[in-house]
Amino acid sequence: MKKEPAKDFLKDLVFVLVAFFFLNSFVLASFEVPTGSMEDEIMAGDFLFVNKFIYGGSTPRTIPFTNIRIPWFRVPAFRDVERGDVIVFEFPGQRNQIQSPEFMFYLKRAIGLSGDIVQVVNRVVYVNGKQAPIPRNMKFNNLTKTPPGLADPRIFPKGAPYNEDNWGPVVVPSKGDVINLTLDNLEQWKTFIGREGHAVRVDKEDRILIDGLRATSYTVERNYYFGMGDNRDNSLDGRFWGFIPDDHIIGTPMIVYWSWDPNEPFLNIFAKLGSIRFGRIGTLIK
Repeated sequence: MKKEPAKDFLKDLVFVLVAFFFLNSFVLASFEVPTGSMEDEIMAGDFLFVNKFIYGGSTPRTIPFTNIRIPWFRVPAFRDVERGDVIVFEFPGQRNQIQSPEFMFYLKRAIGLSGDIVQVVNRVVYVNGKQAPIPRNMKFNNLTKTPPGLADPRIFPKGAPYNEDNWGPVVVPSKGDVINLTLDNLEQWKTFIGREGHAVRVDKEDRILIDGLRATSYTVERNYYFGMGDNRDNSLDGRFWGFIPDDHIIGTPMIVYWSWDPNEPFLNIFAKLGSIRFGRIGTLIK
């Protein structure tokens, strides 16, 4: 029988593409770390394999190689996120943004789960009144602590008298929680409610309206997490932009498979190759 090389090649190509799509969507993905917010556990320039299966893999959330978001679905999770897990997630946006204008993945450590009370006191993190475990590579670059009561205008929630070294206590929202709304606290919750898909405004009579209907409370529709970077002084995390919705979770990094200095340009090929961190290759993320 005469072979059809072109036809056989196309069949093999389709099989490879389908297999890659399945594995990349539901099982395993690659992630390049752009910043040093998780140093020294994870370094800028590390390339990680991310386990997507553990939290329930999903189909692509954007058209490949673009920032155009598309409908997606997720398969059931093997287990839920646990305190202390390092998680990769879709960045929900800065403090006052309903949605990040650019689709991007972030990497943080899950400090608090839905319903947890998170507080930072003189840089020590407490969850539900107990000191949280200290990550093995947590560090501070700034030797000076910001005292309590000195408000940082960038901090979350907007208008709170917190700073990155003394933050909270704040309850991580969970599905079904009822938030009582007033004109005094509306600015703190307006963006949060907007991220859940609802329009919030105040009418001429100073009444709060959600989707055009008068409201004195709001019922939370999703579960949330609170994340922080291990490099505490160099991490714009939940202390600055808020909570991570459960459906934004992508997976957890497992291992470093490549690492080099991201600041070395590719055009300087010898310096780039010379910056390879062989000692980080094979490092397990914890």
